[in-house]
Amino acid sequence: SRLMYLIGQPARIQILMAIGTQEACVCHLEAVLGLRQACISQHLMALRDANLVSMRRAGRNIYYSLTQPEILTVINQVGILAGTSPETFRNLSKRPVADCPCPQCRMELDTELSC
Repeated sequence: SRLMYLIGQPARIQILMAIGTQEACVCHLEAVLGLRQACISQHLMALRDANLVSMRRAGRNIYYSLTQPEILTVINQVGILAGTSPETFRNLSKRPVADCPCPQCRMELDTELSC
């Protein structure tokens, strides 16, 4: 029940799904979720305290990733039971995001444009 309480907020589920397949920095999460940096940081702190996400610093950016990727299966199943389309979750983890200033998206966009 503690896990469900921790991920019971829609923003936390969105964050977990956005970093589900690839680590992400806060600026990427801002672009994908449309939430303010302060809001995202508060949710990330709660998820870190619960040991659901970990962080890695690279220069000025801090990247977050799942510590327990199995949680994606739980979230997907709960979403299906609640009537949420699995496509909704897949859209959160798509890369690159055109309006995202993060180094990962810029690098992927540069690669796509040069091909």
